[in-house]
Amino acid sequence: MEQVRTDCGRGLFPPRWLTLLRKCFAMNGLNDSGRAMLAMFGLFVVCAGVAVAETEPPGDWQPQSEYAGKFDWIQTKSGEWVKGRIIAMYDGDLEFDSDEFGDLTLGWHKIEQIRTSQVVNVRLLRNRSAVGKLVLVGDEVTVYGQQVEQFDKRDVLTLTAGAPKEINFWDMDVFVGMSILSGNSDVREATLLADFKRRTILNRILLDFAGSWNVTDDVDVADSQRVGLKWDKFINDRFFVSPIFGEYFRDPFQNIRGRYTVGFGLGYQLIDSSKVDWSLSGGPGYQETRFESVPTDEDATESTPVLAVGTRAEWEIFNWLDLDGNYRLQLVDEASGSYNHHMVVSFEFSVTRILDFDVSWIWDRIENPRADAAGITPRPDDFRTAVGLSFEF
Repeated sequence: MEQVRTDCGRGLFPPRWLTLLRKCFAMNGLNDSGRAMLAMFGLFVVCAGVAVAETEPPGDWQPQSEYAGKFDWIQTKSGEWVKGRIIAMYDGDLEFDSDEFGDLTLGWHKIEQIRTSQVVNVRLLRNRSAVGKLVLVGDEVTVYGQQVEQFDKRDVLTLTAGAPKEINFWDMDVFVGMSILSGNSDVREATLLADFKRRTILNRILLDFAGSWNVTDDVDVADSQRVGLKWDKFINDRFFVSPIFGEYFRDPFQNIRGRYTVGFGLGYQLIDSSKVDWSLSGGPGYQETRFESVPTDEDATESTPVLAVGTRAEWEIFNWLDLDGNYRLQLVDEASGSYNHHMVVSFEFSVTRILDFDVSWIWDRIENPRADAAGITPRPDDFRTAVGLSFEF
């Protein structure tokens, strides 16, 4: 019995516990049966200690199932887990709805793991996309859809919950700036800028509008509208063709009743990252200009071949500050103005997820404006500064 007791206890109890047990076994007055019962009690304590040790939870806890239940799981870089439903990820921020904590916004760079129970639509760099249940571990993203696809976390641009819908392909940005002055002068001025973009894996449709109106002391002093349309079809990650592009421009104060441009071209995606989107394109086309008024011996309509060049850029400088730019140059014959260009540069300061405070500069130029019927030649340049709010969808 002594040998069994000593071997069983060795390595399981601290030395001072073994010494105490030996003294107990050596106590006078205990017969053999008492010592046996005491040994059995010691063995029971040892086995209980072993059982406790064997049921310790593992240090690296995981959700019990990747896809079970109705929750999506997110783990932050600090190791904390939260369950709920992914709403969307856009501009580096993931929106998450938790029953316990409400709506949360988590930085994409602060997330260590994601395990979704719902299908998500993933938009990636280089005009790629994937649909399925998503697992993110570290910097590796795996999407389980019709096939298993793996991507780098840095390539993910947006996430939207659910299977793709038509609205998921669109980005919309509408800017409104207004100023109203009264007193010595009555001024009503408004500027409207709108950008609509539909983007899929192989196609991109761009639609933009710029309008400006000004009434001072009941006299119209500014009234211009410009609409641009462009369709890009990607050949690969960088090169694309533009089967059609077009523009309509109207500005009576530039002596232009209507100017219509249509053409086709090629383009190249210079940068396509989560922070910067910059493309360059151009091509030949046709332009027709109808003037507001002209001297009696001149034609009120001019048509010309046109060579159009343009560039668009979006740069997320900080999470709260974006820089957007759009520039178009059109080379035409002298009767149509030699050349004209349109440029918009905007700084967007984020207020909420869908609301920004914007400061925009607009520059329109016609190199050789056409004189009107009274012989007055408009100035070549129009500059405008607009301050207001923009809404992103």
